[in-house]
Amino acid sequence: MNTRKFISMLSIAGLFVASCSDDDDAPAAVSDEEVITTMTVSLTAAGTDTVTLSFFDEDGADGPTPPIPTISGPLSASTTYTGAITILNATENPPELVNEEIEGEADEHQFFYITDDLGITTTYTDQECDYTDDPCEGSFTNPVGLTFELTTTATTGDAQLRFVLRHQLNKEAQGVADGVITNAGGSPDIDYVFNISVE
Repeated sequence: MNTRKFISMLSIAGLFVASCSDDDDAPAAVSDEEVITTMTVSLTAAGTDTVTLSFFDEDGADGPTPPIPTISGPLSASTTYTGAITILNATENPPELVNEEIEGEADEHQFFYITDDLGITTTYTDQECDYTDDPCEGSFTNPVGLTFELTTTATTGDAQLRFVLRHQLNKEAQGVADGVITNAGGSPDIDYVFNISVE
């Protein structure tokens, strides 16, 4: 009899505690980091000559499977290319376009294009305000880097072209708006090197 009474009291106490719990004490939902499986860089010259650089990483940056690169062909010497970057999360069905998140948080993201080879140069062609309703002024003149220009010189040969996407960086730091990564800070969402050639 005492055992039954104890169990009944324990059940009532449990109900009381559950009914008195405050919804405000519930833990906040944790937002998962974006999974990036695919990056495609389209480089188009004079509207016809297009070179595509891409990688596919089936389990994202944190998974054990290394990304698989695909390069459609060599770049041409002494040529200016218009560049556009597309990022996907192919673990979703249909694949999620990660560009939309980057555009929505344009003030927190920036691509850097890094190469010391063959005199290749890059220039940003977008700004934060391209992805917002705000006018292009003040801090909104900072780039995001989803679009850019890449120019090759007359020098031919093999080169490395590194793409880095930083998140929550200091976009006001010295050199960052010009594509210098040294003082950028933040954390990398993408950091990948393509082995390219110029002919």
